[in-house]
Amino acid sequence: MSGLAAAAYGLGWRLVRLLPEGAARALFTAGADWAARRRGPGAERLRRNLARVVPQAGPQELDELVRQGLRSYARYWMEAFRLPAIDHGEIADRLRITGEEYIAAGLAEGNGVVLALTHSGNWDAAGVWLVREHGSFTTVVERLRPEALFDRFVRFRESLGYDIVPASGGDRMASVVLAERLRENKVVCLVSDRELGTGGVPVTFFGEQAKLPGGAAYLAARTGARLLPAALWFTEDGWAARVHPPIPVGGVRGIAAATQALADVFAADIAAHPADWHMLQPVWTADREGGGG
Repeated sequence: MSGLAAAAYGLGWRLVRLLPEGAARALFTAGADWAARRRGPGAERLRRNLARVVPQAGPQELDELVRQGLRSYARYWMEAFRLPAIDHGEIADRLRITGEEYIAAGLAEGNGVVLALTHSGNWDAAGVWLVREHGSFTTVVERLRPEALFDRFVRFRESLGYDIVPASGGDRMASVVLAERLRENKVVCLVSDRELGTGGVPVTFFGEQAKLPGGAAYLAARTGARLLPAALWFTEDGWAARVHPPIPVGGVRGIAAATQALADVFAADIAAHPADWHMLQPVWTADREGGGG
């Protein structure tokens, strides 16, 4: 990411929170609609991804779904820029959640909880709720360039009460730190619907081959933590979340099966709220091996 883009993010954090919410929403919605009309690489990738999620959609329906998807993604960023200026109690009160008892039960067992998420809805708002209800949790962030942008993202999420671990370049391996937190009976949140590197666990996802990160299942197998898939989506005036029952792992040999079970839950959740899945990158093996951006 260029220095110009980093400066634009910094300007967003400073200025967007000063706008009335209605004005900020209108501005970001207009930007999303422009991006949908422009049909740049990100919009086209989103279209190809959503075509797998909603295979019965015709061209016009898919056009509208992409527009709504970009509006949802723009809403996430608008809310992220405004989040530091919003009362955290208000944020938590506007989140409707089901399945919270699975988190409480996992912590009662004493081995920690791994929440596996998709790139959907507003995970920062859900994080604010989690901090208020269960204390600080640990998550991994991709190291961005330039470094100033990465530092800004870390400061932003730390200001919300998160414990941030860089995916690379930290003092210790991320997996070691996460396992340590789980052994302290903490919550670890991992976005698990896209493999960033060349590894990953082969799964069937919406009927096609893909590779998803195995880290969530691996940590659960290594520490005995509960593995809980979770879904996030937007509502008209706030956010919603659903925590699913635990996925059994049982040991290292169960990682592949557990990751496939995560993929199945993710697919159902994404299909239920396709416009709120902010996936503007390749996911499926055919796209990644074909060089699709």
